[in-house]
Amino acid sequence: MATYAIGDLQGCYNELMQLLEQINFNDQDQLWFAGDLVNRGPGSLQCLRFVKSLGDRAVCVLGNHDLHLLALHNGNGKKANSTLEPILTAPDRDELMHWLQHRPLLHDDKSLGYVMTHAGIPHIWSLKTARNLAAELEAVLQSDRAERFFANMYGNQPDLWQDDLKGPARLRCITNYLTRMRFITTEGRLEFSASGRPEEAPNGFRPWFELPPAKPLKRIQLYGHWAALGHHRNERSISLDTGCVWGNALSALRLDDGQLFSQPCTDHPTPGD
Repeated sequence: MATYAIGDLQGCYNELMQLLEQINFNDQDQLWFAGDLVNRGPGSLQCLRFVKSLGDRAVCVLGNHDLHLLALHNGNGKKANSTLEPILTAPDRDELMHWLQHRPLLHDDKSLGYVMTHAGIPHIWSLKTARNLAAELEAVLQSDRAERFFANMYGNQPDLWQDDLKGPARLRCITNYLTRMRFITTEGRLEFSASGRPEEAPNGFRPWFELPPAKPLKRIQLYGHWAALGHHRNERSISLDTGCVWGNALSALRLDDGQLFSQPCTDHPTPGD
């Protein structure tokens, strides 16, 4: 039995199948997905159906593209693009969306020593704080308050966490840290316009993973979301998004020994919107 953590699929279904063949994936293994199962790639519907079909053999945290799809399903957000429309018109749409809306924002495995989110955990939060805030947002997503959340989800403000934030602003801020974070200030302020390499950080900002946490997490962080970063490791974190949908590769990290497996993109060098 092995556990593999896989970066952003973004609809790269064919590459996922090839990657699983490469690692000899079997019914004893477990897969962790770092979010963004959908959007831009041609196989978003197939990706959703496959990961859902794995049941307890798969762990998947929500990414910003997954939340965007859920917002569309709930009647918010812009019109669906060509890679999401097949999901929203599928006969099993409601079943898939119910499953997706019940995925966590954070997965913590003390025995393996890893914690996974889509974009990372900011250095201003302890692991306990991150778990509690993720659970707070999950409770809203899985309740009758979800529609109101999606109606207020989009936006860059507030861009700095405060414990006394309330209502939609609080939930939006939690969402943005866990699913959109790349560059951050030492005080914890987020920046949303830049998505390039770490050395391209805007003035006053740094890649979030370079800042030591105020309280050690006692876990190695796994995250995706940052295709321009590619596979990157330091003593506290490992990035998993190797930009398959942009013509690069889809990667799986075997958590048992740290070995990385990659499958080059084969059939969609130009992603959808």
